[in-house]
Amino acid sequence: MEVKIGVQHAPREIVLESGLSAEELEGIVAAALSGTTPLLSLTDIKGRKVLVPSDRLSYVDLGEPSSRRVGFGAL
Repeated sequence: MEVKIGVQHAPREIVLESGLSAEELEGIVAAALSGTTPLLSLTDIKGRKVLVPSDRLSYVDLGEPSSRRVGFGAL
């Protein structure tokens, strides 16, 4: 699933591909926004971890589940 994260005072959004479902991602984002965790922590499908301070989140956009990629872009 594609996730786009807007961060305050940052000119670009963070885009990552996550293996989690929409419900799992929504729970993680809700916990960060409620103040129970100080950081929004997500791991993409390549194993890279993204940490964003919860008080700096502008928006989180959860996209469609990703389909299987074909061709040279699948690497």
